[in-house]
Amino acid sequence: MSRLDNKIAVITGGSSGIGLATARRFIADGAQVIITGRNQEALNEAIAELGTAATSVRGDVANLEDLDRLFTEVGEQFGRIDILFANAGIAPLAPFEAVTEKDFDTLFNVNVRGLFFTVQKALPLLAKGASVILNASVVAQTGFPNTSVYSATKAAVRSLGRTLAAELAPRGIRVNVVSPGLTKTPFWGKVGLSEADVAAFGASVVEQTPLGRAGRPEEIAAVAAFLASDDASYFTGADLVADGGQIHV
Repeated sequence: MSRLDNKIAVITGGSSGIGLATARRFIADGAQVIITGRNQEALNEAIAELGTAATSVRGDVANLEDLDRLFTEVGEQFGRIDILFANAGIAPLAPFEAVTEKDFDTLFNVNVRGLFFTVQKALPLLAKGASVILNASVVAQTGFPNTSVYSATKAAVRSLGRTLAAELAPRGIRVNVVSPGLTKTPFWGKVGLSEADVAAFGASVVEQTPLGRAGRPEEIAAVAAFLASDDASYFTGADLVADGGQIHV
């Protein structure tokens, strides 16, 4: 028997990167998975790979009507949620003085507002004993140039992990955070920097990382799978940092 047998899992931002790797891992561990994303073509490709243990609902976490539609469909098809991985996020980077009001609002709308209402709107479906996992980042605990707004959003996610853990514990719902370090995903091609700047940023982070490399999406997925399982039944409010030792060594 696999450790996620008969579990219903929802993963936002599940069509690529960490989200897709986590969908693969949850399915391998026995779960039925529902993934979301904004790009229907990417969702179709993900479902073709994942097979019959996965379904998809197109939507943008920053759009509350899309979230309502997502959880209506999940409720009608499955009746409950055992695992919620609030993974969707964006990271356009810019020097502090270049950040516009639109940049600020867009980042907070997706990374904080979208995540907050993802959990709130899922709440009626969350089963007793459910696991909620929030995807934050090591940038919540350190300072990197060009990440002022992004880092602030991830610090907010870490804070929500604590407060939601306290509020939802009486309902038997665990809430934990996973904080990846630099991870090789398509995400890093969408940060708004030139290819050369992205390469330089990555090299500087790797240089500060004791294990001497970036992480793999599958390594973050393994952390999420642990938090989703009964092996983590005494974990709530925790932040599991998977960064190759960058911020702790």
